[in-house]
Formats: sequence, structure tokens, C-alpha cells
Amino acid sequence: MKVMNLIKLGFLTAAIATLSACGTMKAVSNLEDGAGETAMQLWDKWVECGGEIACATTWERKVEEGITPEDIEDALMSVATEMGIKPVGTLPLSDELKARGIETGYLKVYSFCNPVTARHMVSFSPHMAAYLPCRIVVVERKNEKTGKNELWLYTLNMDMMVKMGKKLPPELKKEAIKVRDTIAKMMEAGATGAF
Repeated sequence: MKVMNLIKLGFLTAAIATLSACGTMKAVSNLEDGAGETAMQLWDKWVECGGEIACATTWERKVEEGITPEDIEDALMSVATEMGIKPVGTLPLSDELKARGIETGYLKVYSFCNPVTARHMVSFSPHMAAYLPCRIVVVERKNEKTGKNELWLYTLNMDMMVKMGKKLPPELKKEAIKVRDTIAKMMEAGATGAF
């Protein structure tokens, strides 16, 4: 009886593995070019970060010394205007915490959106709505080696949107790449104060 159960379990395991492989192959055939490479980069970063998923799925950029939060904001808004992406809100978290009597380092969330691209992406994949709007966050954190506070910028890894999903229609792909490039340009401008 035990042997028969083991044989049944073996057949069931083989069937599940085969079905899983078929599903994986079907999914892979729908992916954008470069999806595998981007997935491996995320995997490598996930391992490097000790399994921290937020670390693996975001871009980060250290702000150059001497650049102030005001400089960062000016740079972000300048690039947003130049590239046609709309600032849709800010969340000054450190100001709110200080108002509550909690001393903290600088922390501010900037939200941006291209409404037309957002609508097209959500029409293509309703789940993309969870990624709206695009955000860039300014975080003050302590450098563990020097003990000095530094400003850093964080945003979602936009390559996931462009490269890791189902193949986008050509026009939507152009729009998505423009948003990706805009956020990358904003990160660079904010970190360097050059715009």
C-alpha cells in the first residue's frame, strides 16, 4: 500500500511540475525583451540586500554633499515641467512628525503622474493602478561608517514596468519608456542639483 501511495505521489508531483513548466513557458512567451535579464538583476539585488524586497525593487541615489532639500525639490519640479509629467502631491512626513513632537530626519514624498499614460497602463493591466502615481522620496539617513546624516532619493525600479511585464503595445511601450526615462532623469537631477 505504501509503495502504491509513493507511486501515486510521484505521478502527481511529475504532473504538477509539468503543468507548472507549461504555465511558466506560456508566461515567458508573453514577456518583453530583456525581462529575464531584468529579473536576474532584481534577484541579484535581492540577495545582496539580504532578502529585503523593497531594496531589490527600487532605485536609490545618494544626494551630493551640499545639495539641500530645497535644491532637490527645485530640480524635481524643473525636470517634471520639462518632461511633461505632472506633480500631483507631496507628503512632508518629517514636518508632520515634528508637529507631533517627534524629532526625525528629513522625509518627504513627491508624487508625479502623466494622466494619459496612467490611464493607458491601467487599461492594459488594471493591477498597474497599484503603482500609481510615480513617487520619488527624499530620505535623510545616517551613514554607518561616518556617522554623518546624508540625503538619499528612492523610487520604484521603473525597469520592472517597462521590461518585466507582458509585451506592451508599441505606442504604450513608448509612453512607458518616456515615464521611465523621466523618473531616471529626475533622480539624477535631484541628486546632483543640476537641471
